[in-house]
Amino acid sequence: MSSEFGKLLKVSVFGQSHGTAIGVVIDGLPAGEAVDAEELQAFLDRRRPGKDGLSTARKETDIPEFLSGLEGGKTCGAPLCAVIRNGDQHSRDYSNLIDTPRPGHADYTAAVKWGGHADMRGGGHFSGRLTAPLCVAGGIAKQILARRGVHIGAHLESVGTAVDRRFPLHPTPELFAEIAAKPFPVLDDAAGARMQVEILAAKKELDSVGGVIECAATGLPAGLGDPMFDGVENRLAAALFGIPAVKGVEFGAGFSAATWRGSQNNDPFAVGDGQVRAVTNHAGGILGGITTGMPVVFRIAVKPTPSIGRAQRTVSLSAGENAELTIHGRHDPCVAHRAVPVAEAVAAVVLLDLLLEGNHGTF
Repeated sequence: MSSEFGKLLKVSVFGQSHGTAIGVVIDGLPAGEAVDAEELQAFLDRRRPGKDGLSTARKETDIPEFLSGLEGGKTCGAPLCAVIRNGDQHSRDYSNLIDTPRPGHADYTAAVKWGGHADMRGGGHFSGRLTAPLCVAGGIAKQILARRGVHIGAHLESVGTAVDRRFPLHPTPELFAEIAAKPFPVLDDAAGARMQVEILAAKKELDSVGGVIECAATGLPAGLGDPMFDGVENRLAAALFGIPAVKGVEFGAGFSAATWRGSQNNDPFAVGDGQVRAVTNHAGGILGGITTGMPVVFRIAVKPTPSIGRAQRTVSLSAGENAELTIHGRHDPCVAHRAVPVAEAVAAVVLLDLLLEGNHGTF
């Protein structure tokens, strides 16, 4: 299935933006793992829409309903299924888009692939709404990982031309928690204020703006992953590109390394406390597709929201001629800040899957 990822830990996302519900099936979770419902809800609330003028006005509670897989608040070995009911759809805002596909959206490609039968209201199965069930899976995975000393956190590194500072060499769980508790997920609040100005300026101009998210995972042992086509970067990148609006992924120094010399990019090794560690982390905690024991660090580029209030050029599929489209409805002027916990969620699922593989399916 195209909407499923994972090897031992398989996550399948289902539903459409304006359907009755969206949801997730998680197969392969270790049994006996407690799920803190309040902690999970707090995690989901970080990406929930309708909280302020920086996001869409669509209001959803995003409270998961567990149909299977939990007994007495703990995983029971059966596939876990959770649904989130949709409650605030304005489907009429999308009635004309069957014939006039939105630039930057999957309307046209879905129409071609499925012969005009795809449900594209609110983006359908392509919508960022589907990241809510992803966060259910990732939020549970984060809790399981934290009990093993593996912690994952992210922040919004940039929006437009406004830039936050990057994570330190060894970010701490306390730093991750501090960012998660903020209404706007940045390290430097002054940088966050500049980002919000960019978002609101784009909104005022009936436009949108993109951003970059930096994510880090600490506490991972060295030796996870495989070379060539099944490395940690491969597994993470494949899943991260499943997040709607993600157009780029880089690890460690990423594309910047292409402008450096080897003497700058190489991370020197040293021994400390009886362990081999790198002095710097330009590799992003991965060499040859295998973890080094340093924090795994990556960044994702999130494109500007395609649904904007300005008139745009498109076509009429029925008439076979050029047309003009003005999109109505409720849309995010920027989705990057709401995608911060989504990056954490996807990373958590992939890394838990890798750890389960390394431990033959158990801890």
